[in-house]
Amino acid sequence: DVCSSDLFLEIKDEEGFPCENLESLSQWILSSYQTWKNNIAFEVKAVNFSAYGASFVLIDQNGKPVFPLYNYLKPIAQKIQDSFYREYGDKQKFAVETASPVLGSLNSGLQLYRLKIEKDEEFQKATYALHLPQYLSYLITKEASSDMTSIGCHTALWDFQKNKYHAWVSKEDVVEKLAPIETCDKVFSIEEGNILIGKGIHDSSAALIPYLKSMREPFLLISTGTWCISINPFNNAPLTKDELEKDCLFYISFQGKPVKAARLFAGNEHDIQIKRLADYFQVDIEKFKSIGFNPRLIEKLNLVENNVEKDFNPHEFIFSKRNLDQFDNAELAYHQLMIDIVDMQIASTKLVLNHSAVKNIFVDGGFSNNELFIRLLASKMHMFHVYSAKISQASALGAAIAIHDSWNPNPLHTELIKINHVHPI
Repeated sequence: DVCSSDLFLEIKDEEGFPCENLESLSQWILSSYQTWKNNIAFEVKAVNFSAYGASFVLIDQNGKPVFPLYNYLKPIAQKIQDSFYREYGDKQKFAVETASPVLGSLNSGLQLYRLKIEKDEEFQKATYALHLPQYLSYLITKEASSDMTSIGCHTALWDFQKNKYHAWVSKEDVVEKLAPIETCDKVFSIEEGNILIGKGIHDSSAALIPYLKSMREPFLLISTGTWCISINPFNNAPLTKDELEKDCLFYISFQGKPVKAARLFAGNEHDIQIKRLADYFQVDIEKFKSIGFNPRLIEKLNLVENNVEKDFNPHEFIFSKRNLDQFDNAELAYHQLMIDIVDMQIASTKLVLNHSAVKNIFVDGGFSNNELFIRLLASKMHMFHVYSAKISQASALGAAIAIHDSWNPNPLHTELIKINHVHPI
């Protein structure tokens, strides 16, 4: 069993900020590859990788990491950010050009800028800066490549208006550290066993692939978890300042096309508020997992619109301001919480529904199993067909599909996703 949980415990970088244990992760990848390659029960034909793309691994000429795998939540000093935007344009203008809301280290290009400013001597030792999915591929192939799905995801590296790296990338000599861009279906052939190795793909873009391959009509996907991300592959209208301020951005699909998306921290808010409810009503937090849809309570609360769309702020959740004294019990309060979250979700989703012919909405992830969320969403968006979607390991499946044609002459399986139509209240 190579999948031991202690391999992935976080460590701390040189400043004491939590980060991935890159050494353990690298050893696990190599060990897993050898284990499956030598397993006589399987004939490994091809391998690909999906991972978050919001952090860089900088490697030297021998392929050794020069820096830790810095956490994308690590703060960037305000003076460095001020210096950057002073040189390359005000934040709003720059955000529009790069389709990247101002997100600090989550704009992974700014991680490279920070290292160049703060640790230039070590930075110059780096031959390549690889996003994490491409580094995982490099471990096996020793081939350095860049990938548009990672470059195009709120990195502040790509100028979406000019369809090339933003001017700052060349002016700061960062472009010299970026490997050649390869297409998402690129595979490397390595000698041992004639196995083909993909170059890796950003996890959010990978998770969209099964839907793009399976669905014939335009759709919008609400991928739910800690973040609830509304992804519309059929809306590539330029981002406005207002959309950027409301946490919209572009992804780049595996086909190289801009995909408009809107982010909402709804799963995190849900977790925060059920803890609050559990403490207030003195109930076990597990109780909320078993609360189903109760039409009597919905009627009591009245499905009046919260009217959040006009002044929608994705960072100010409605329920957090409610006085819990107004609710008789935890179940009633939980129904109000879900009404509020769904209203916020709809406001977020509508930001990317414009300019498209979408009629079908798919919801996958944690909230697809929440009867209250899914029924309320279907009722309030009754002009659309809303489906709960079940798909196992969507990012891994998408990464596999991306290189399918390189090794498998057979057509893809047609039933990649299980969907259930959700009936409005």
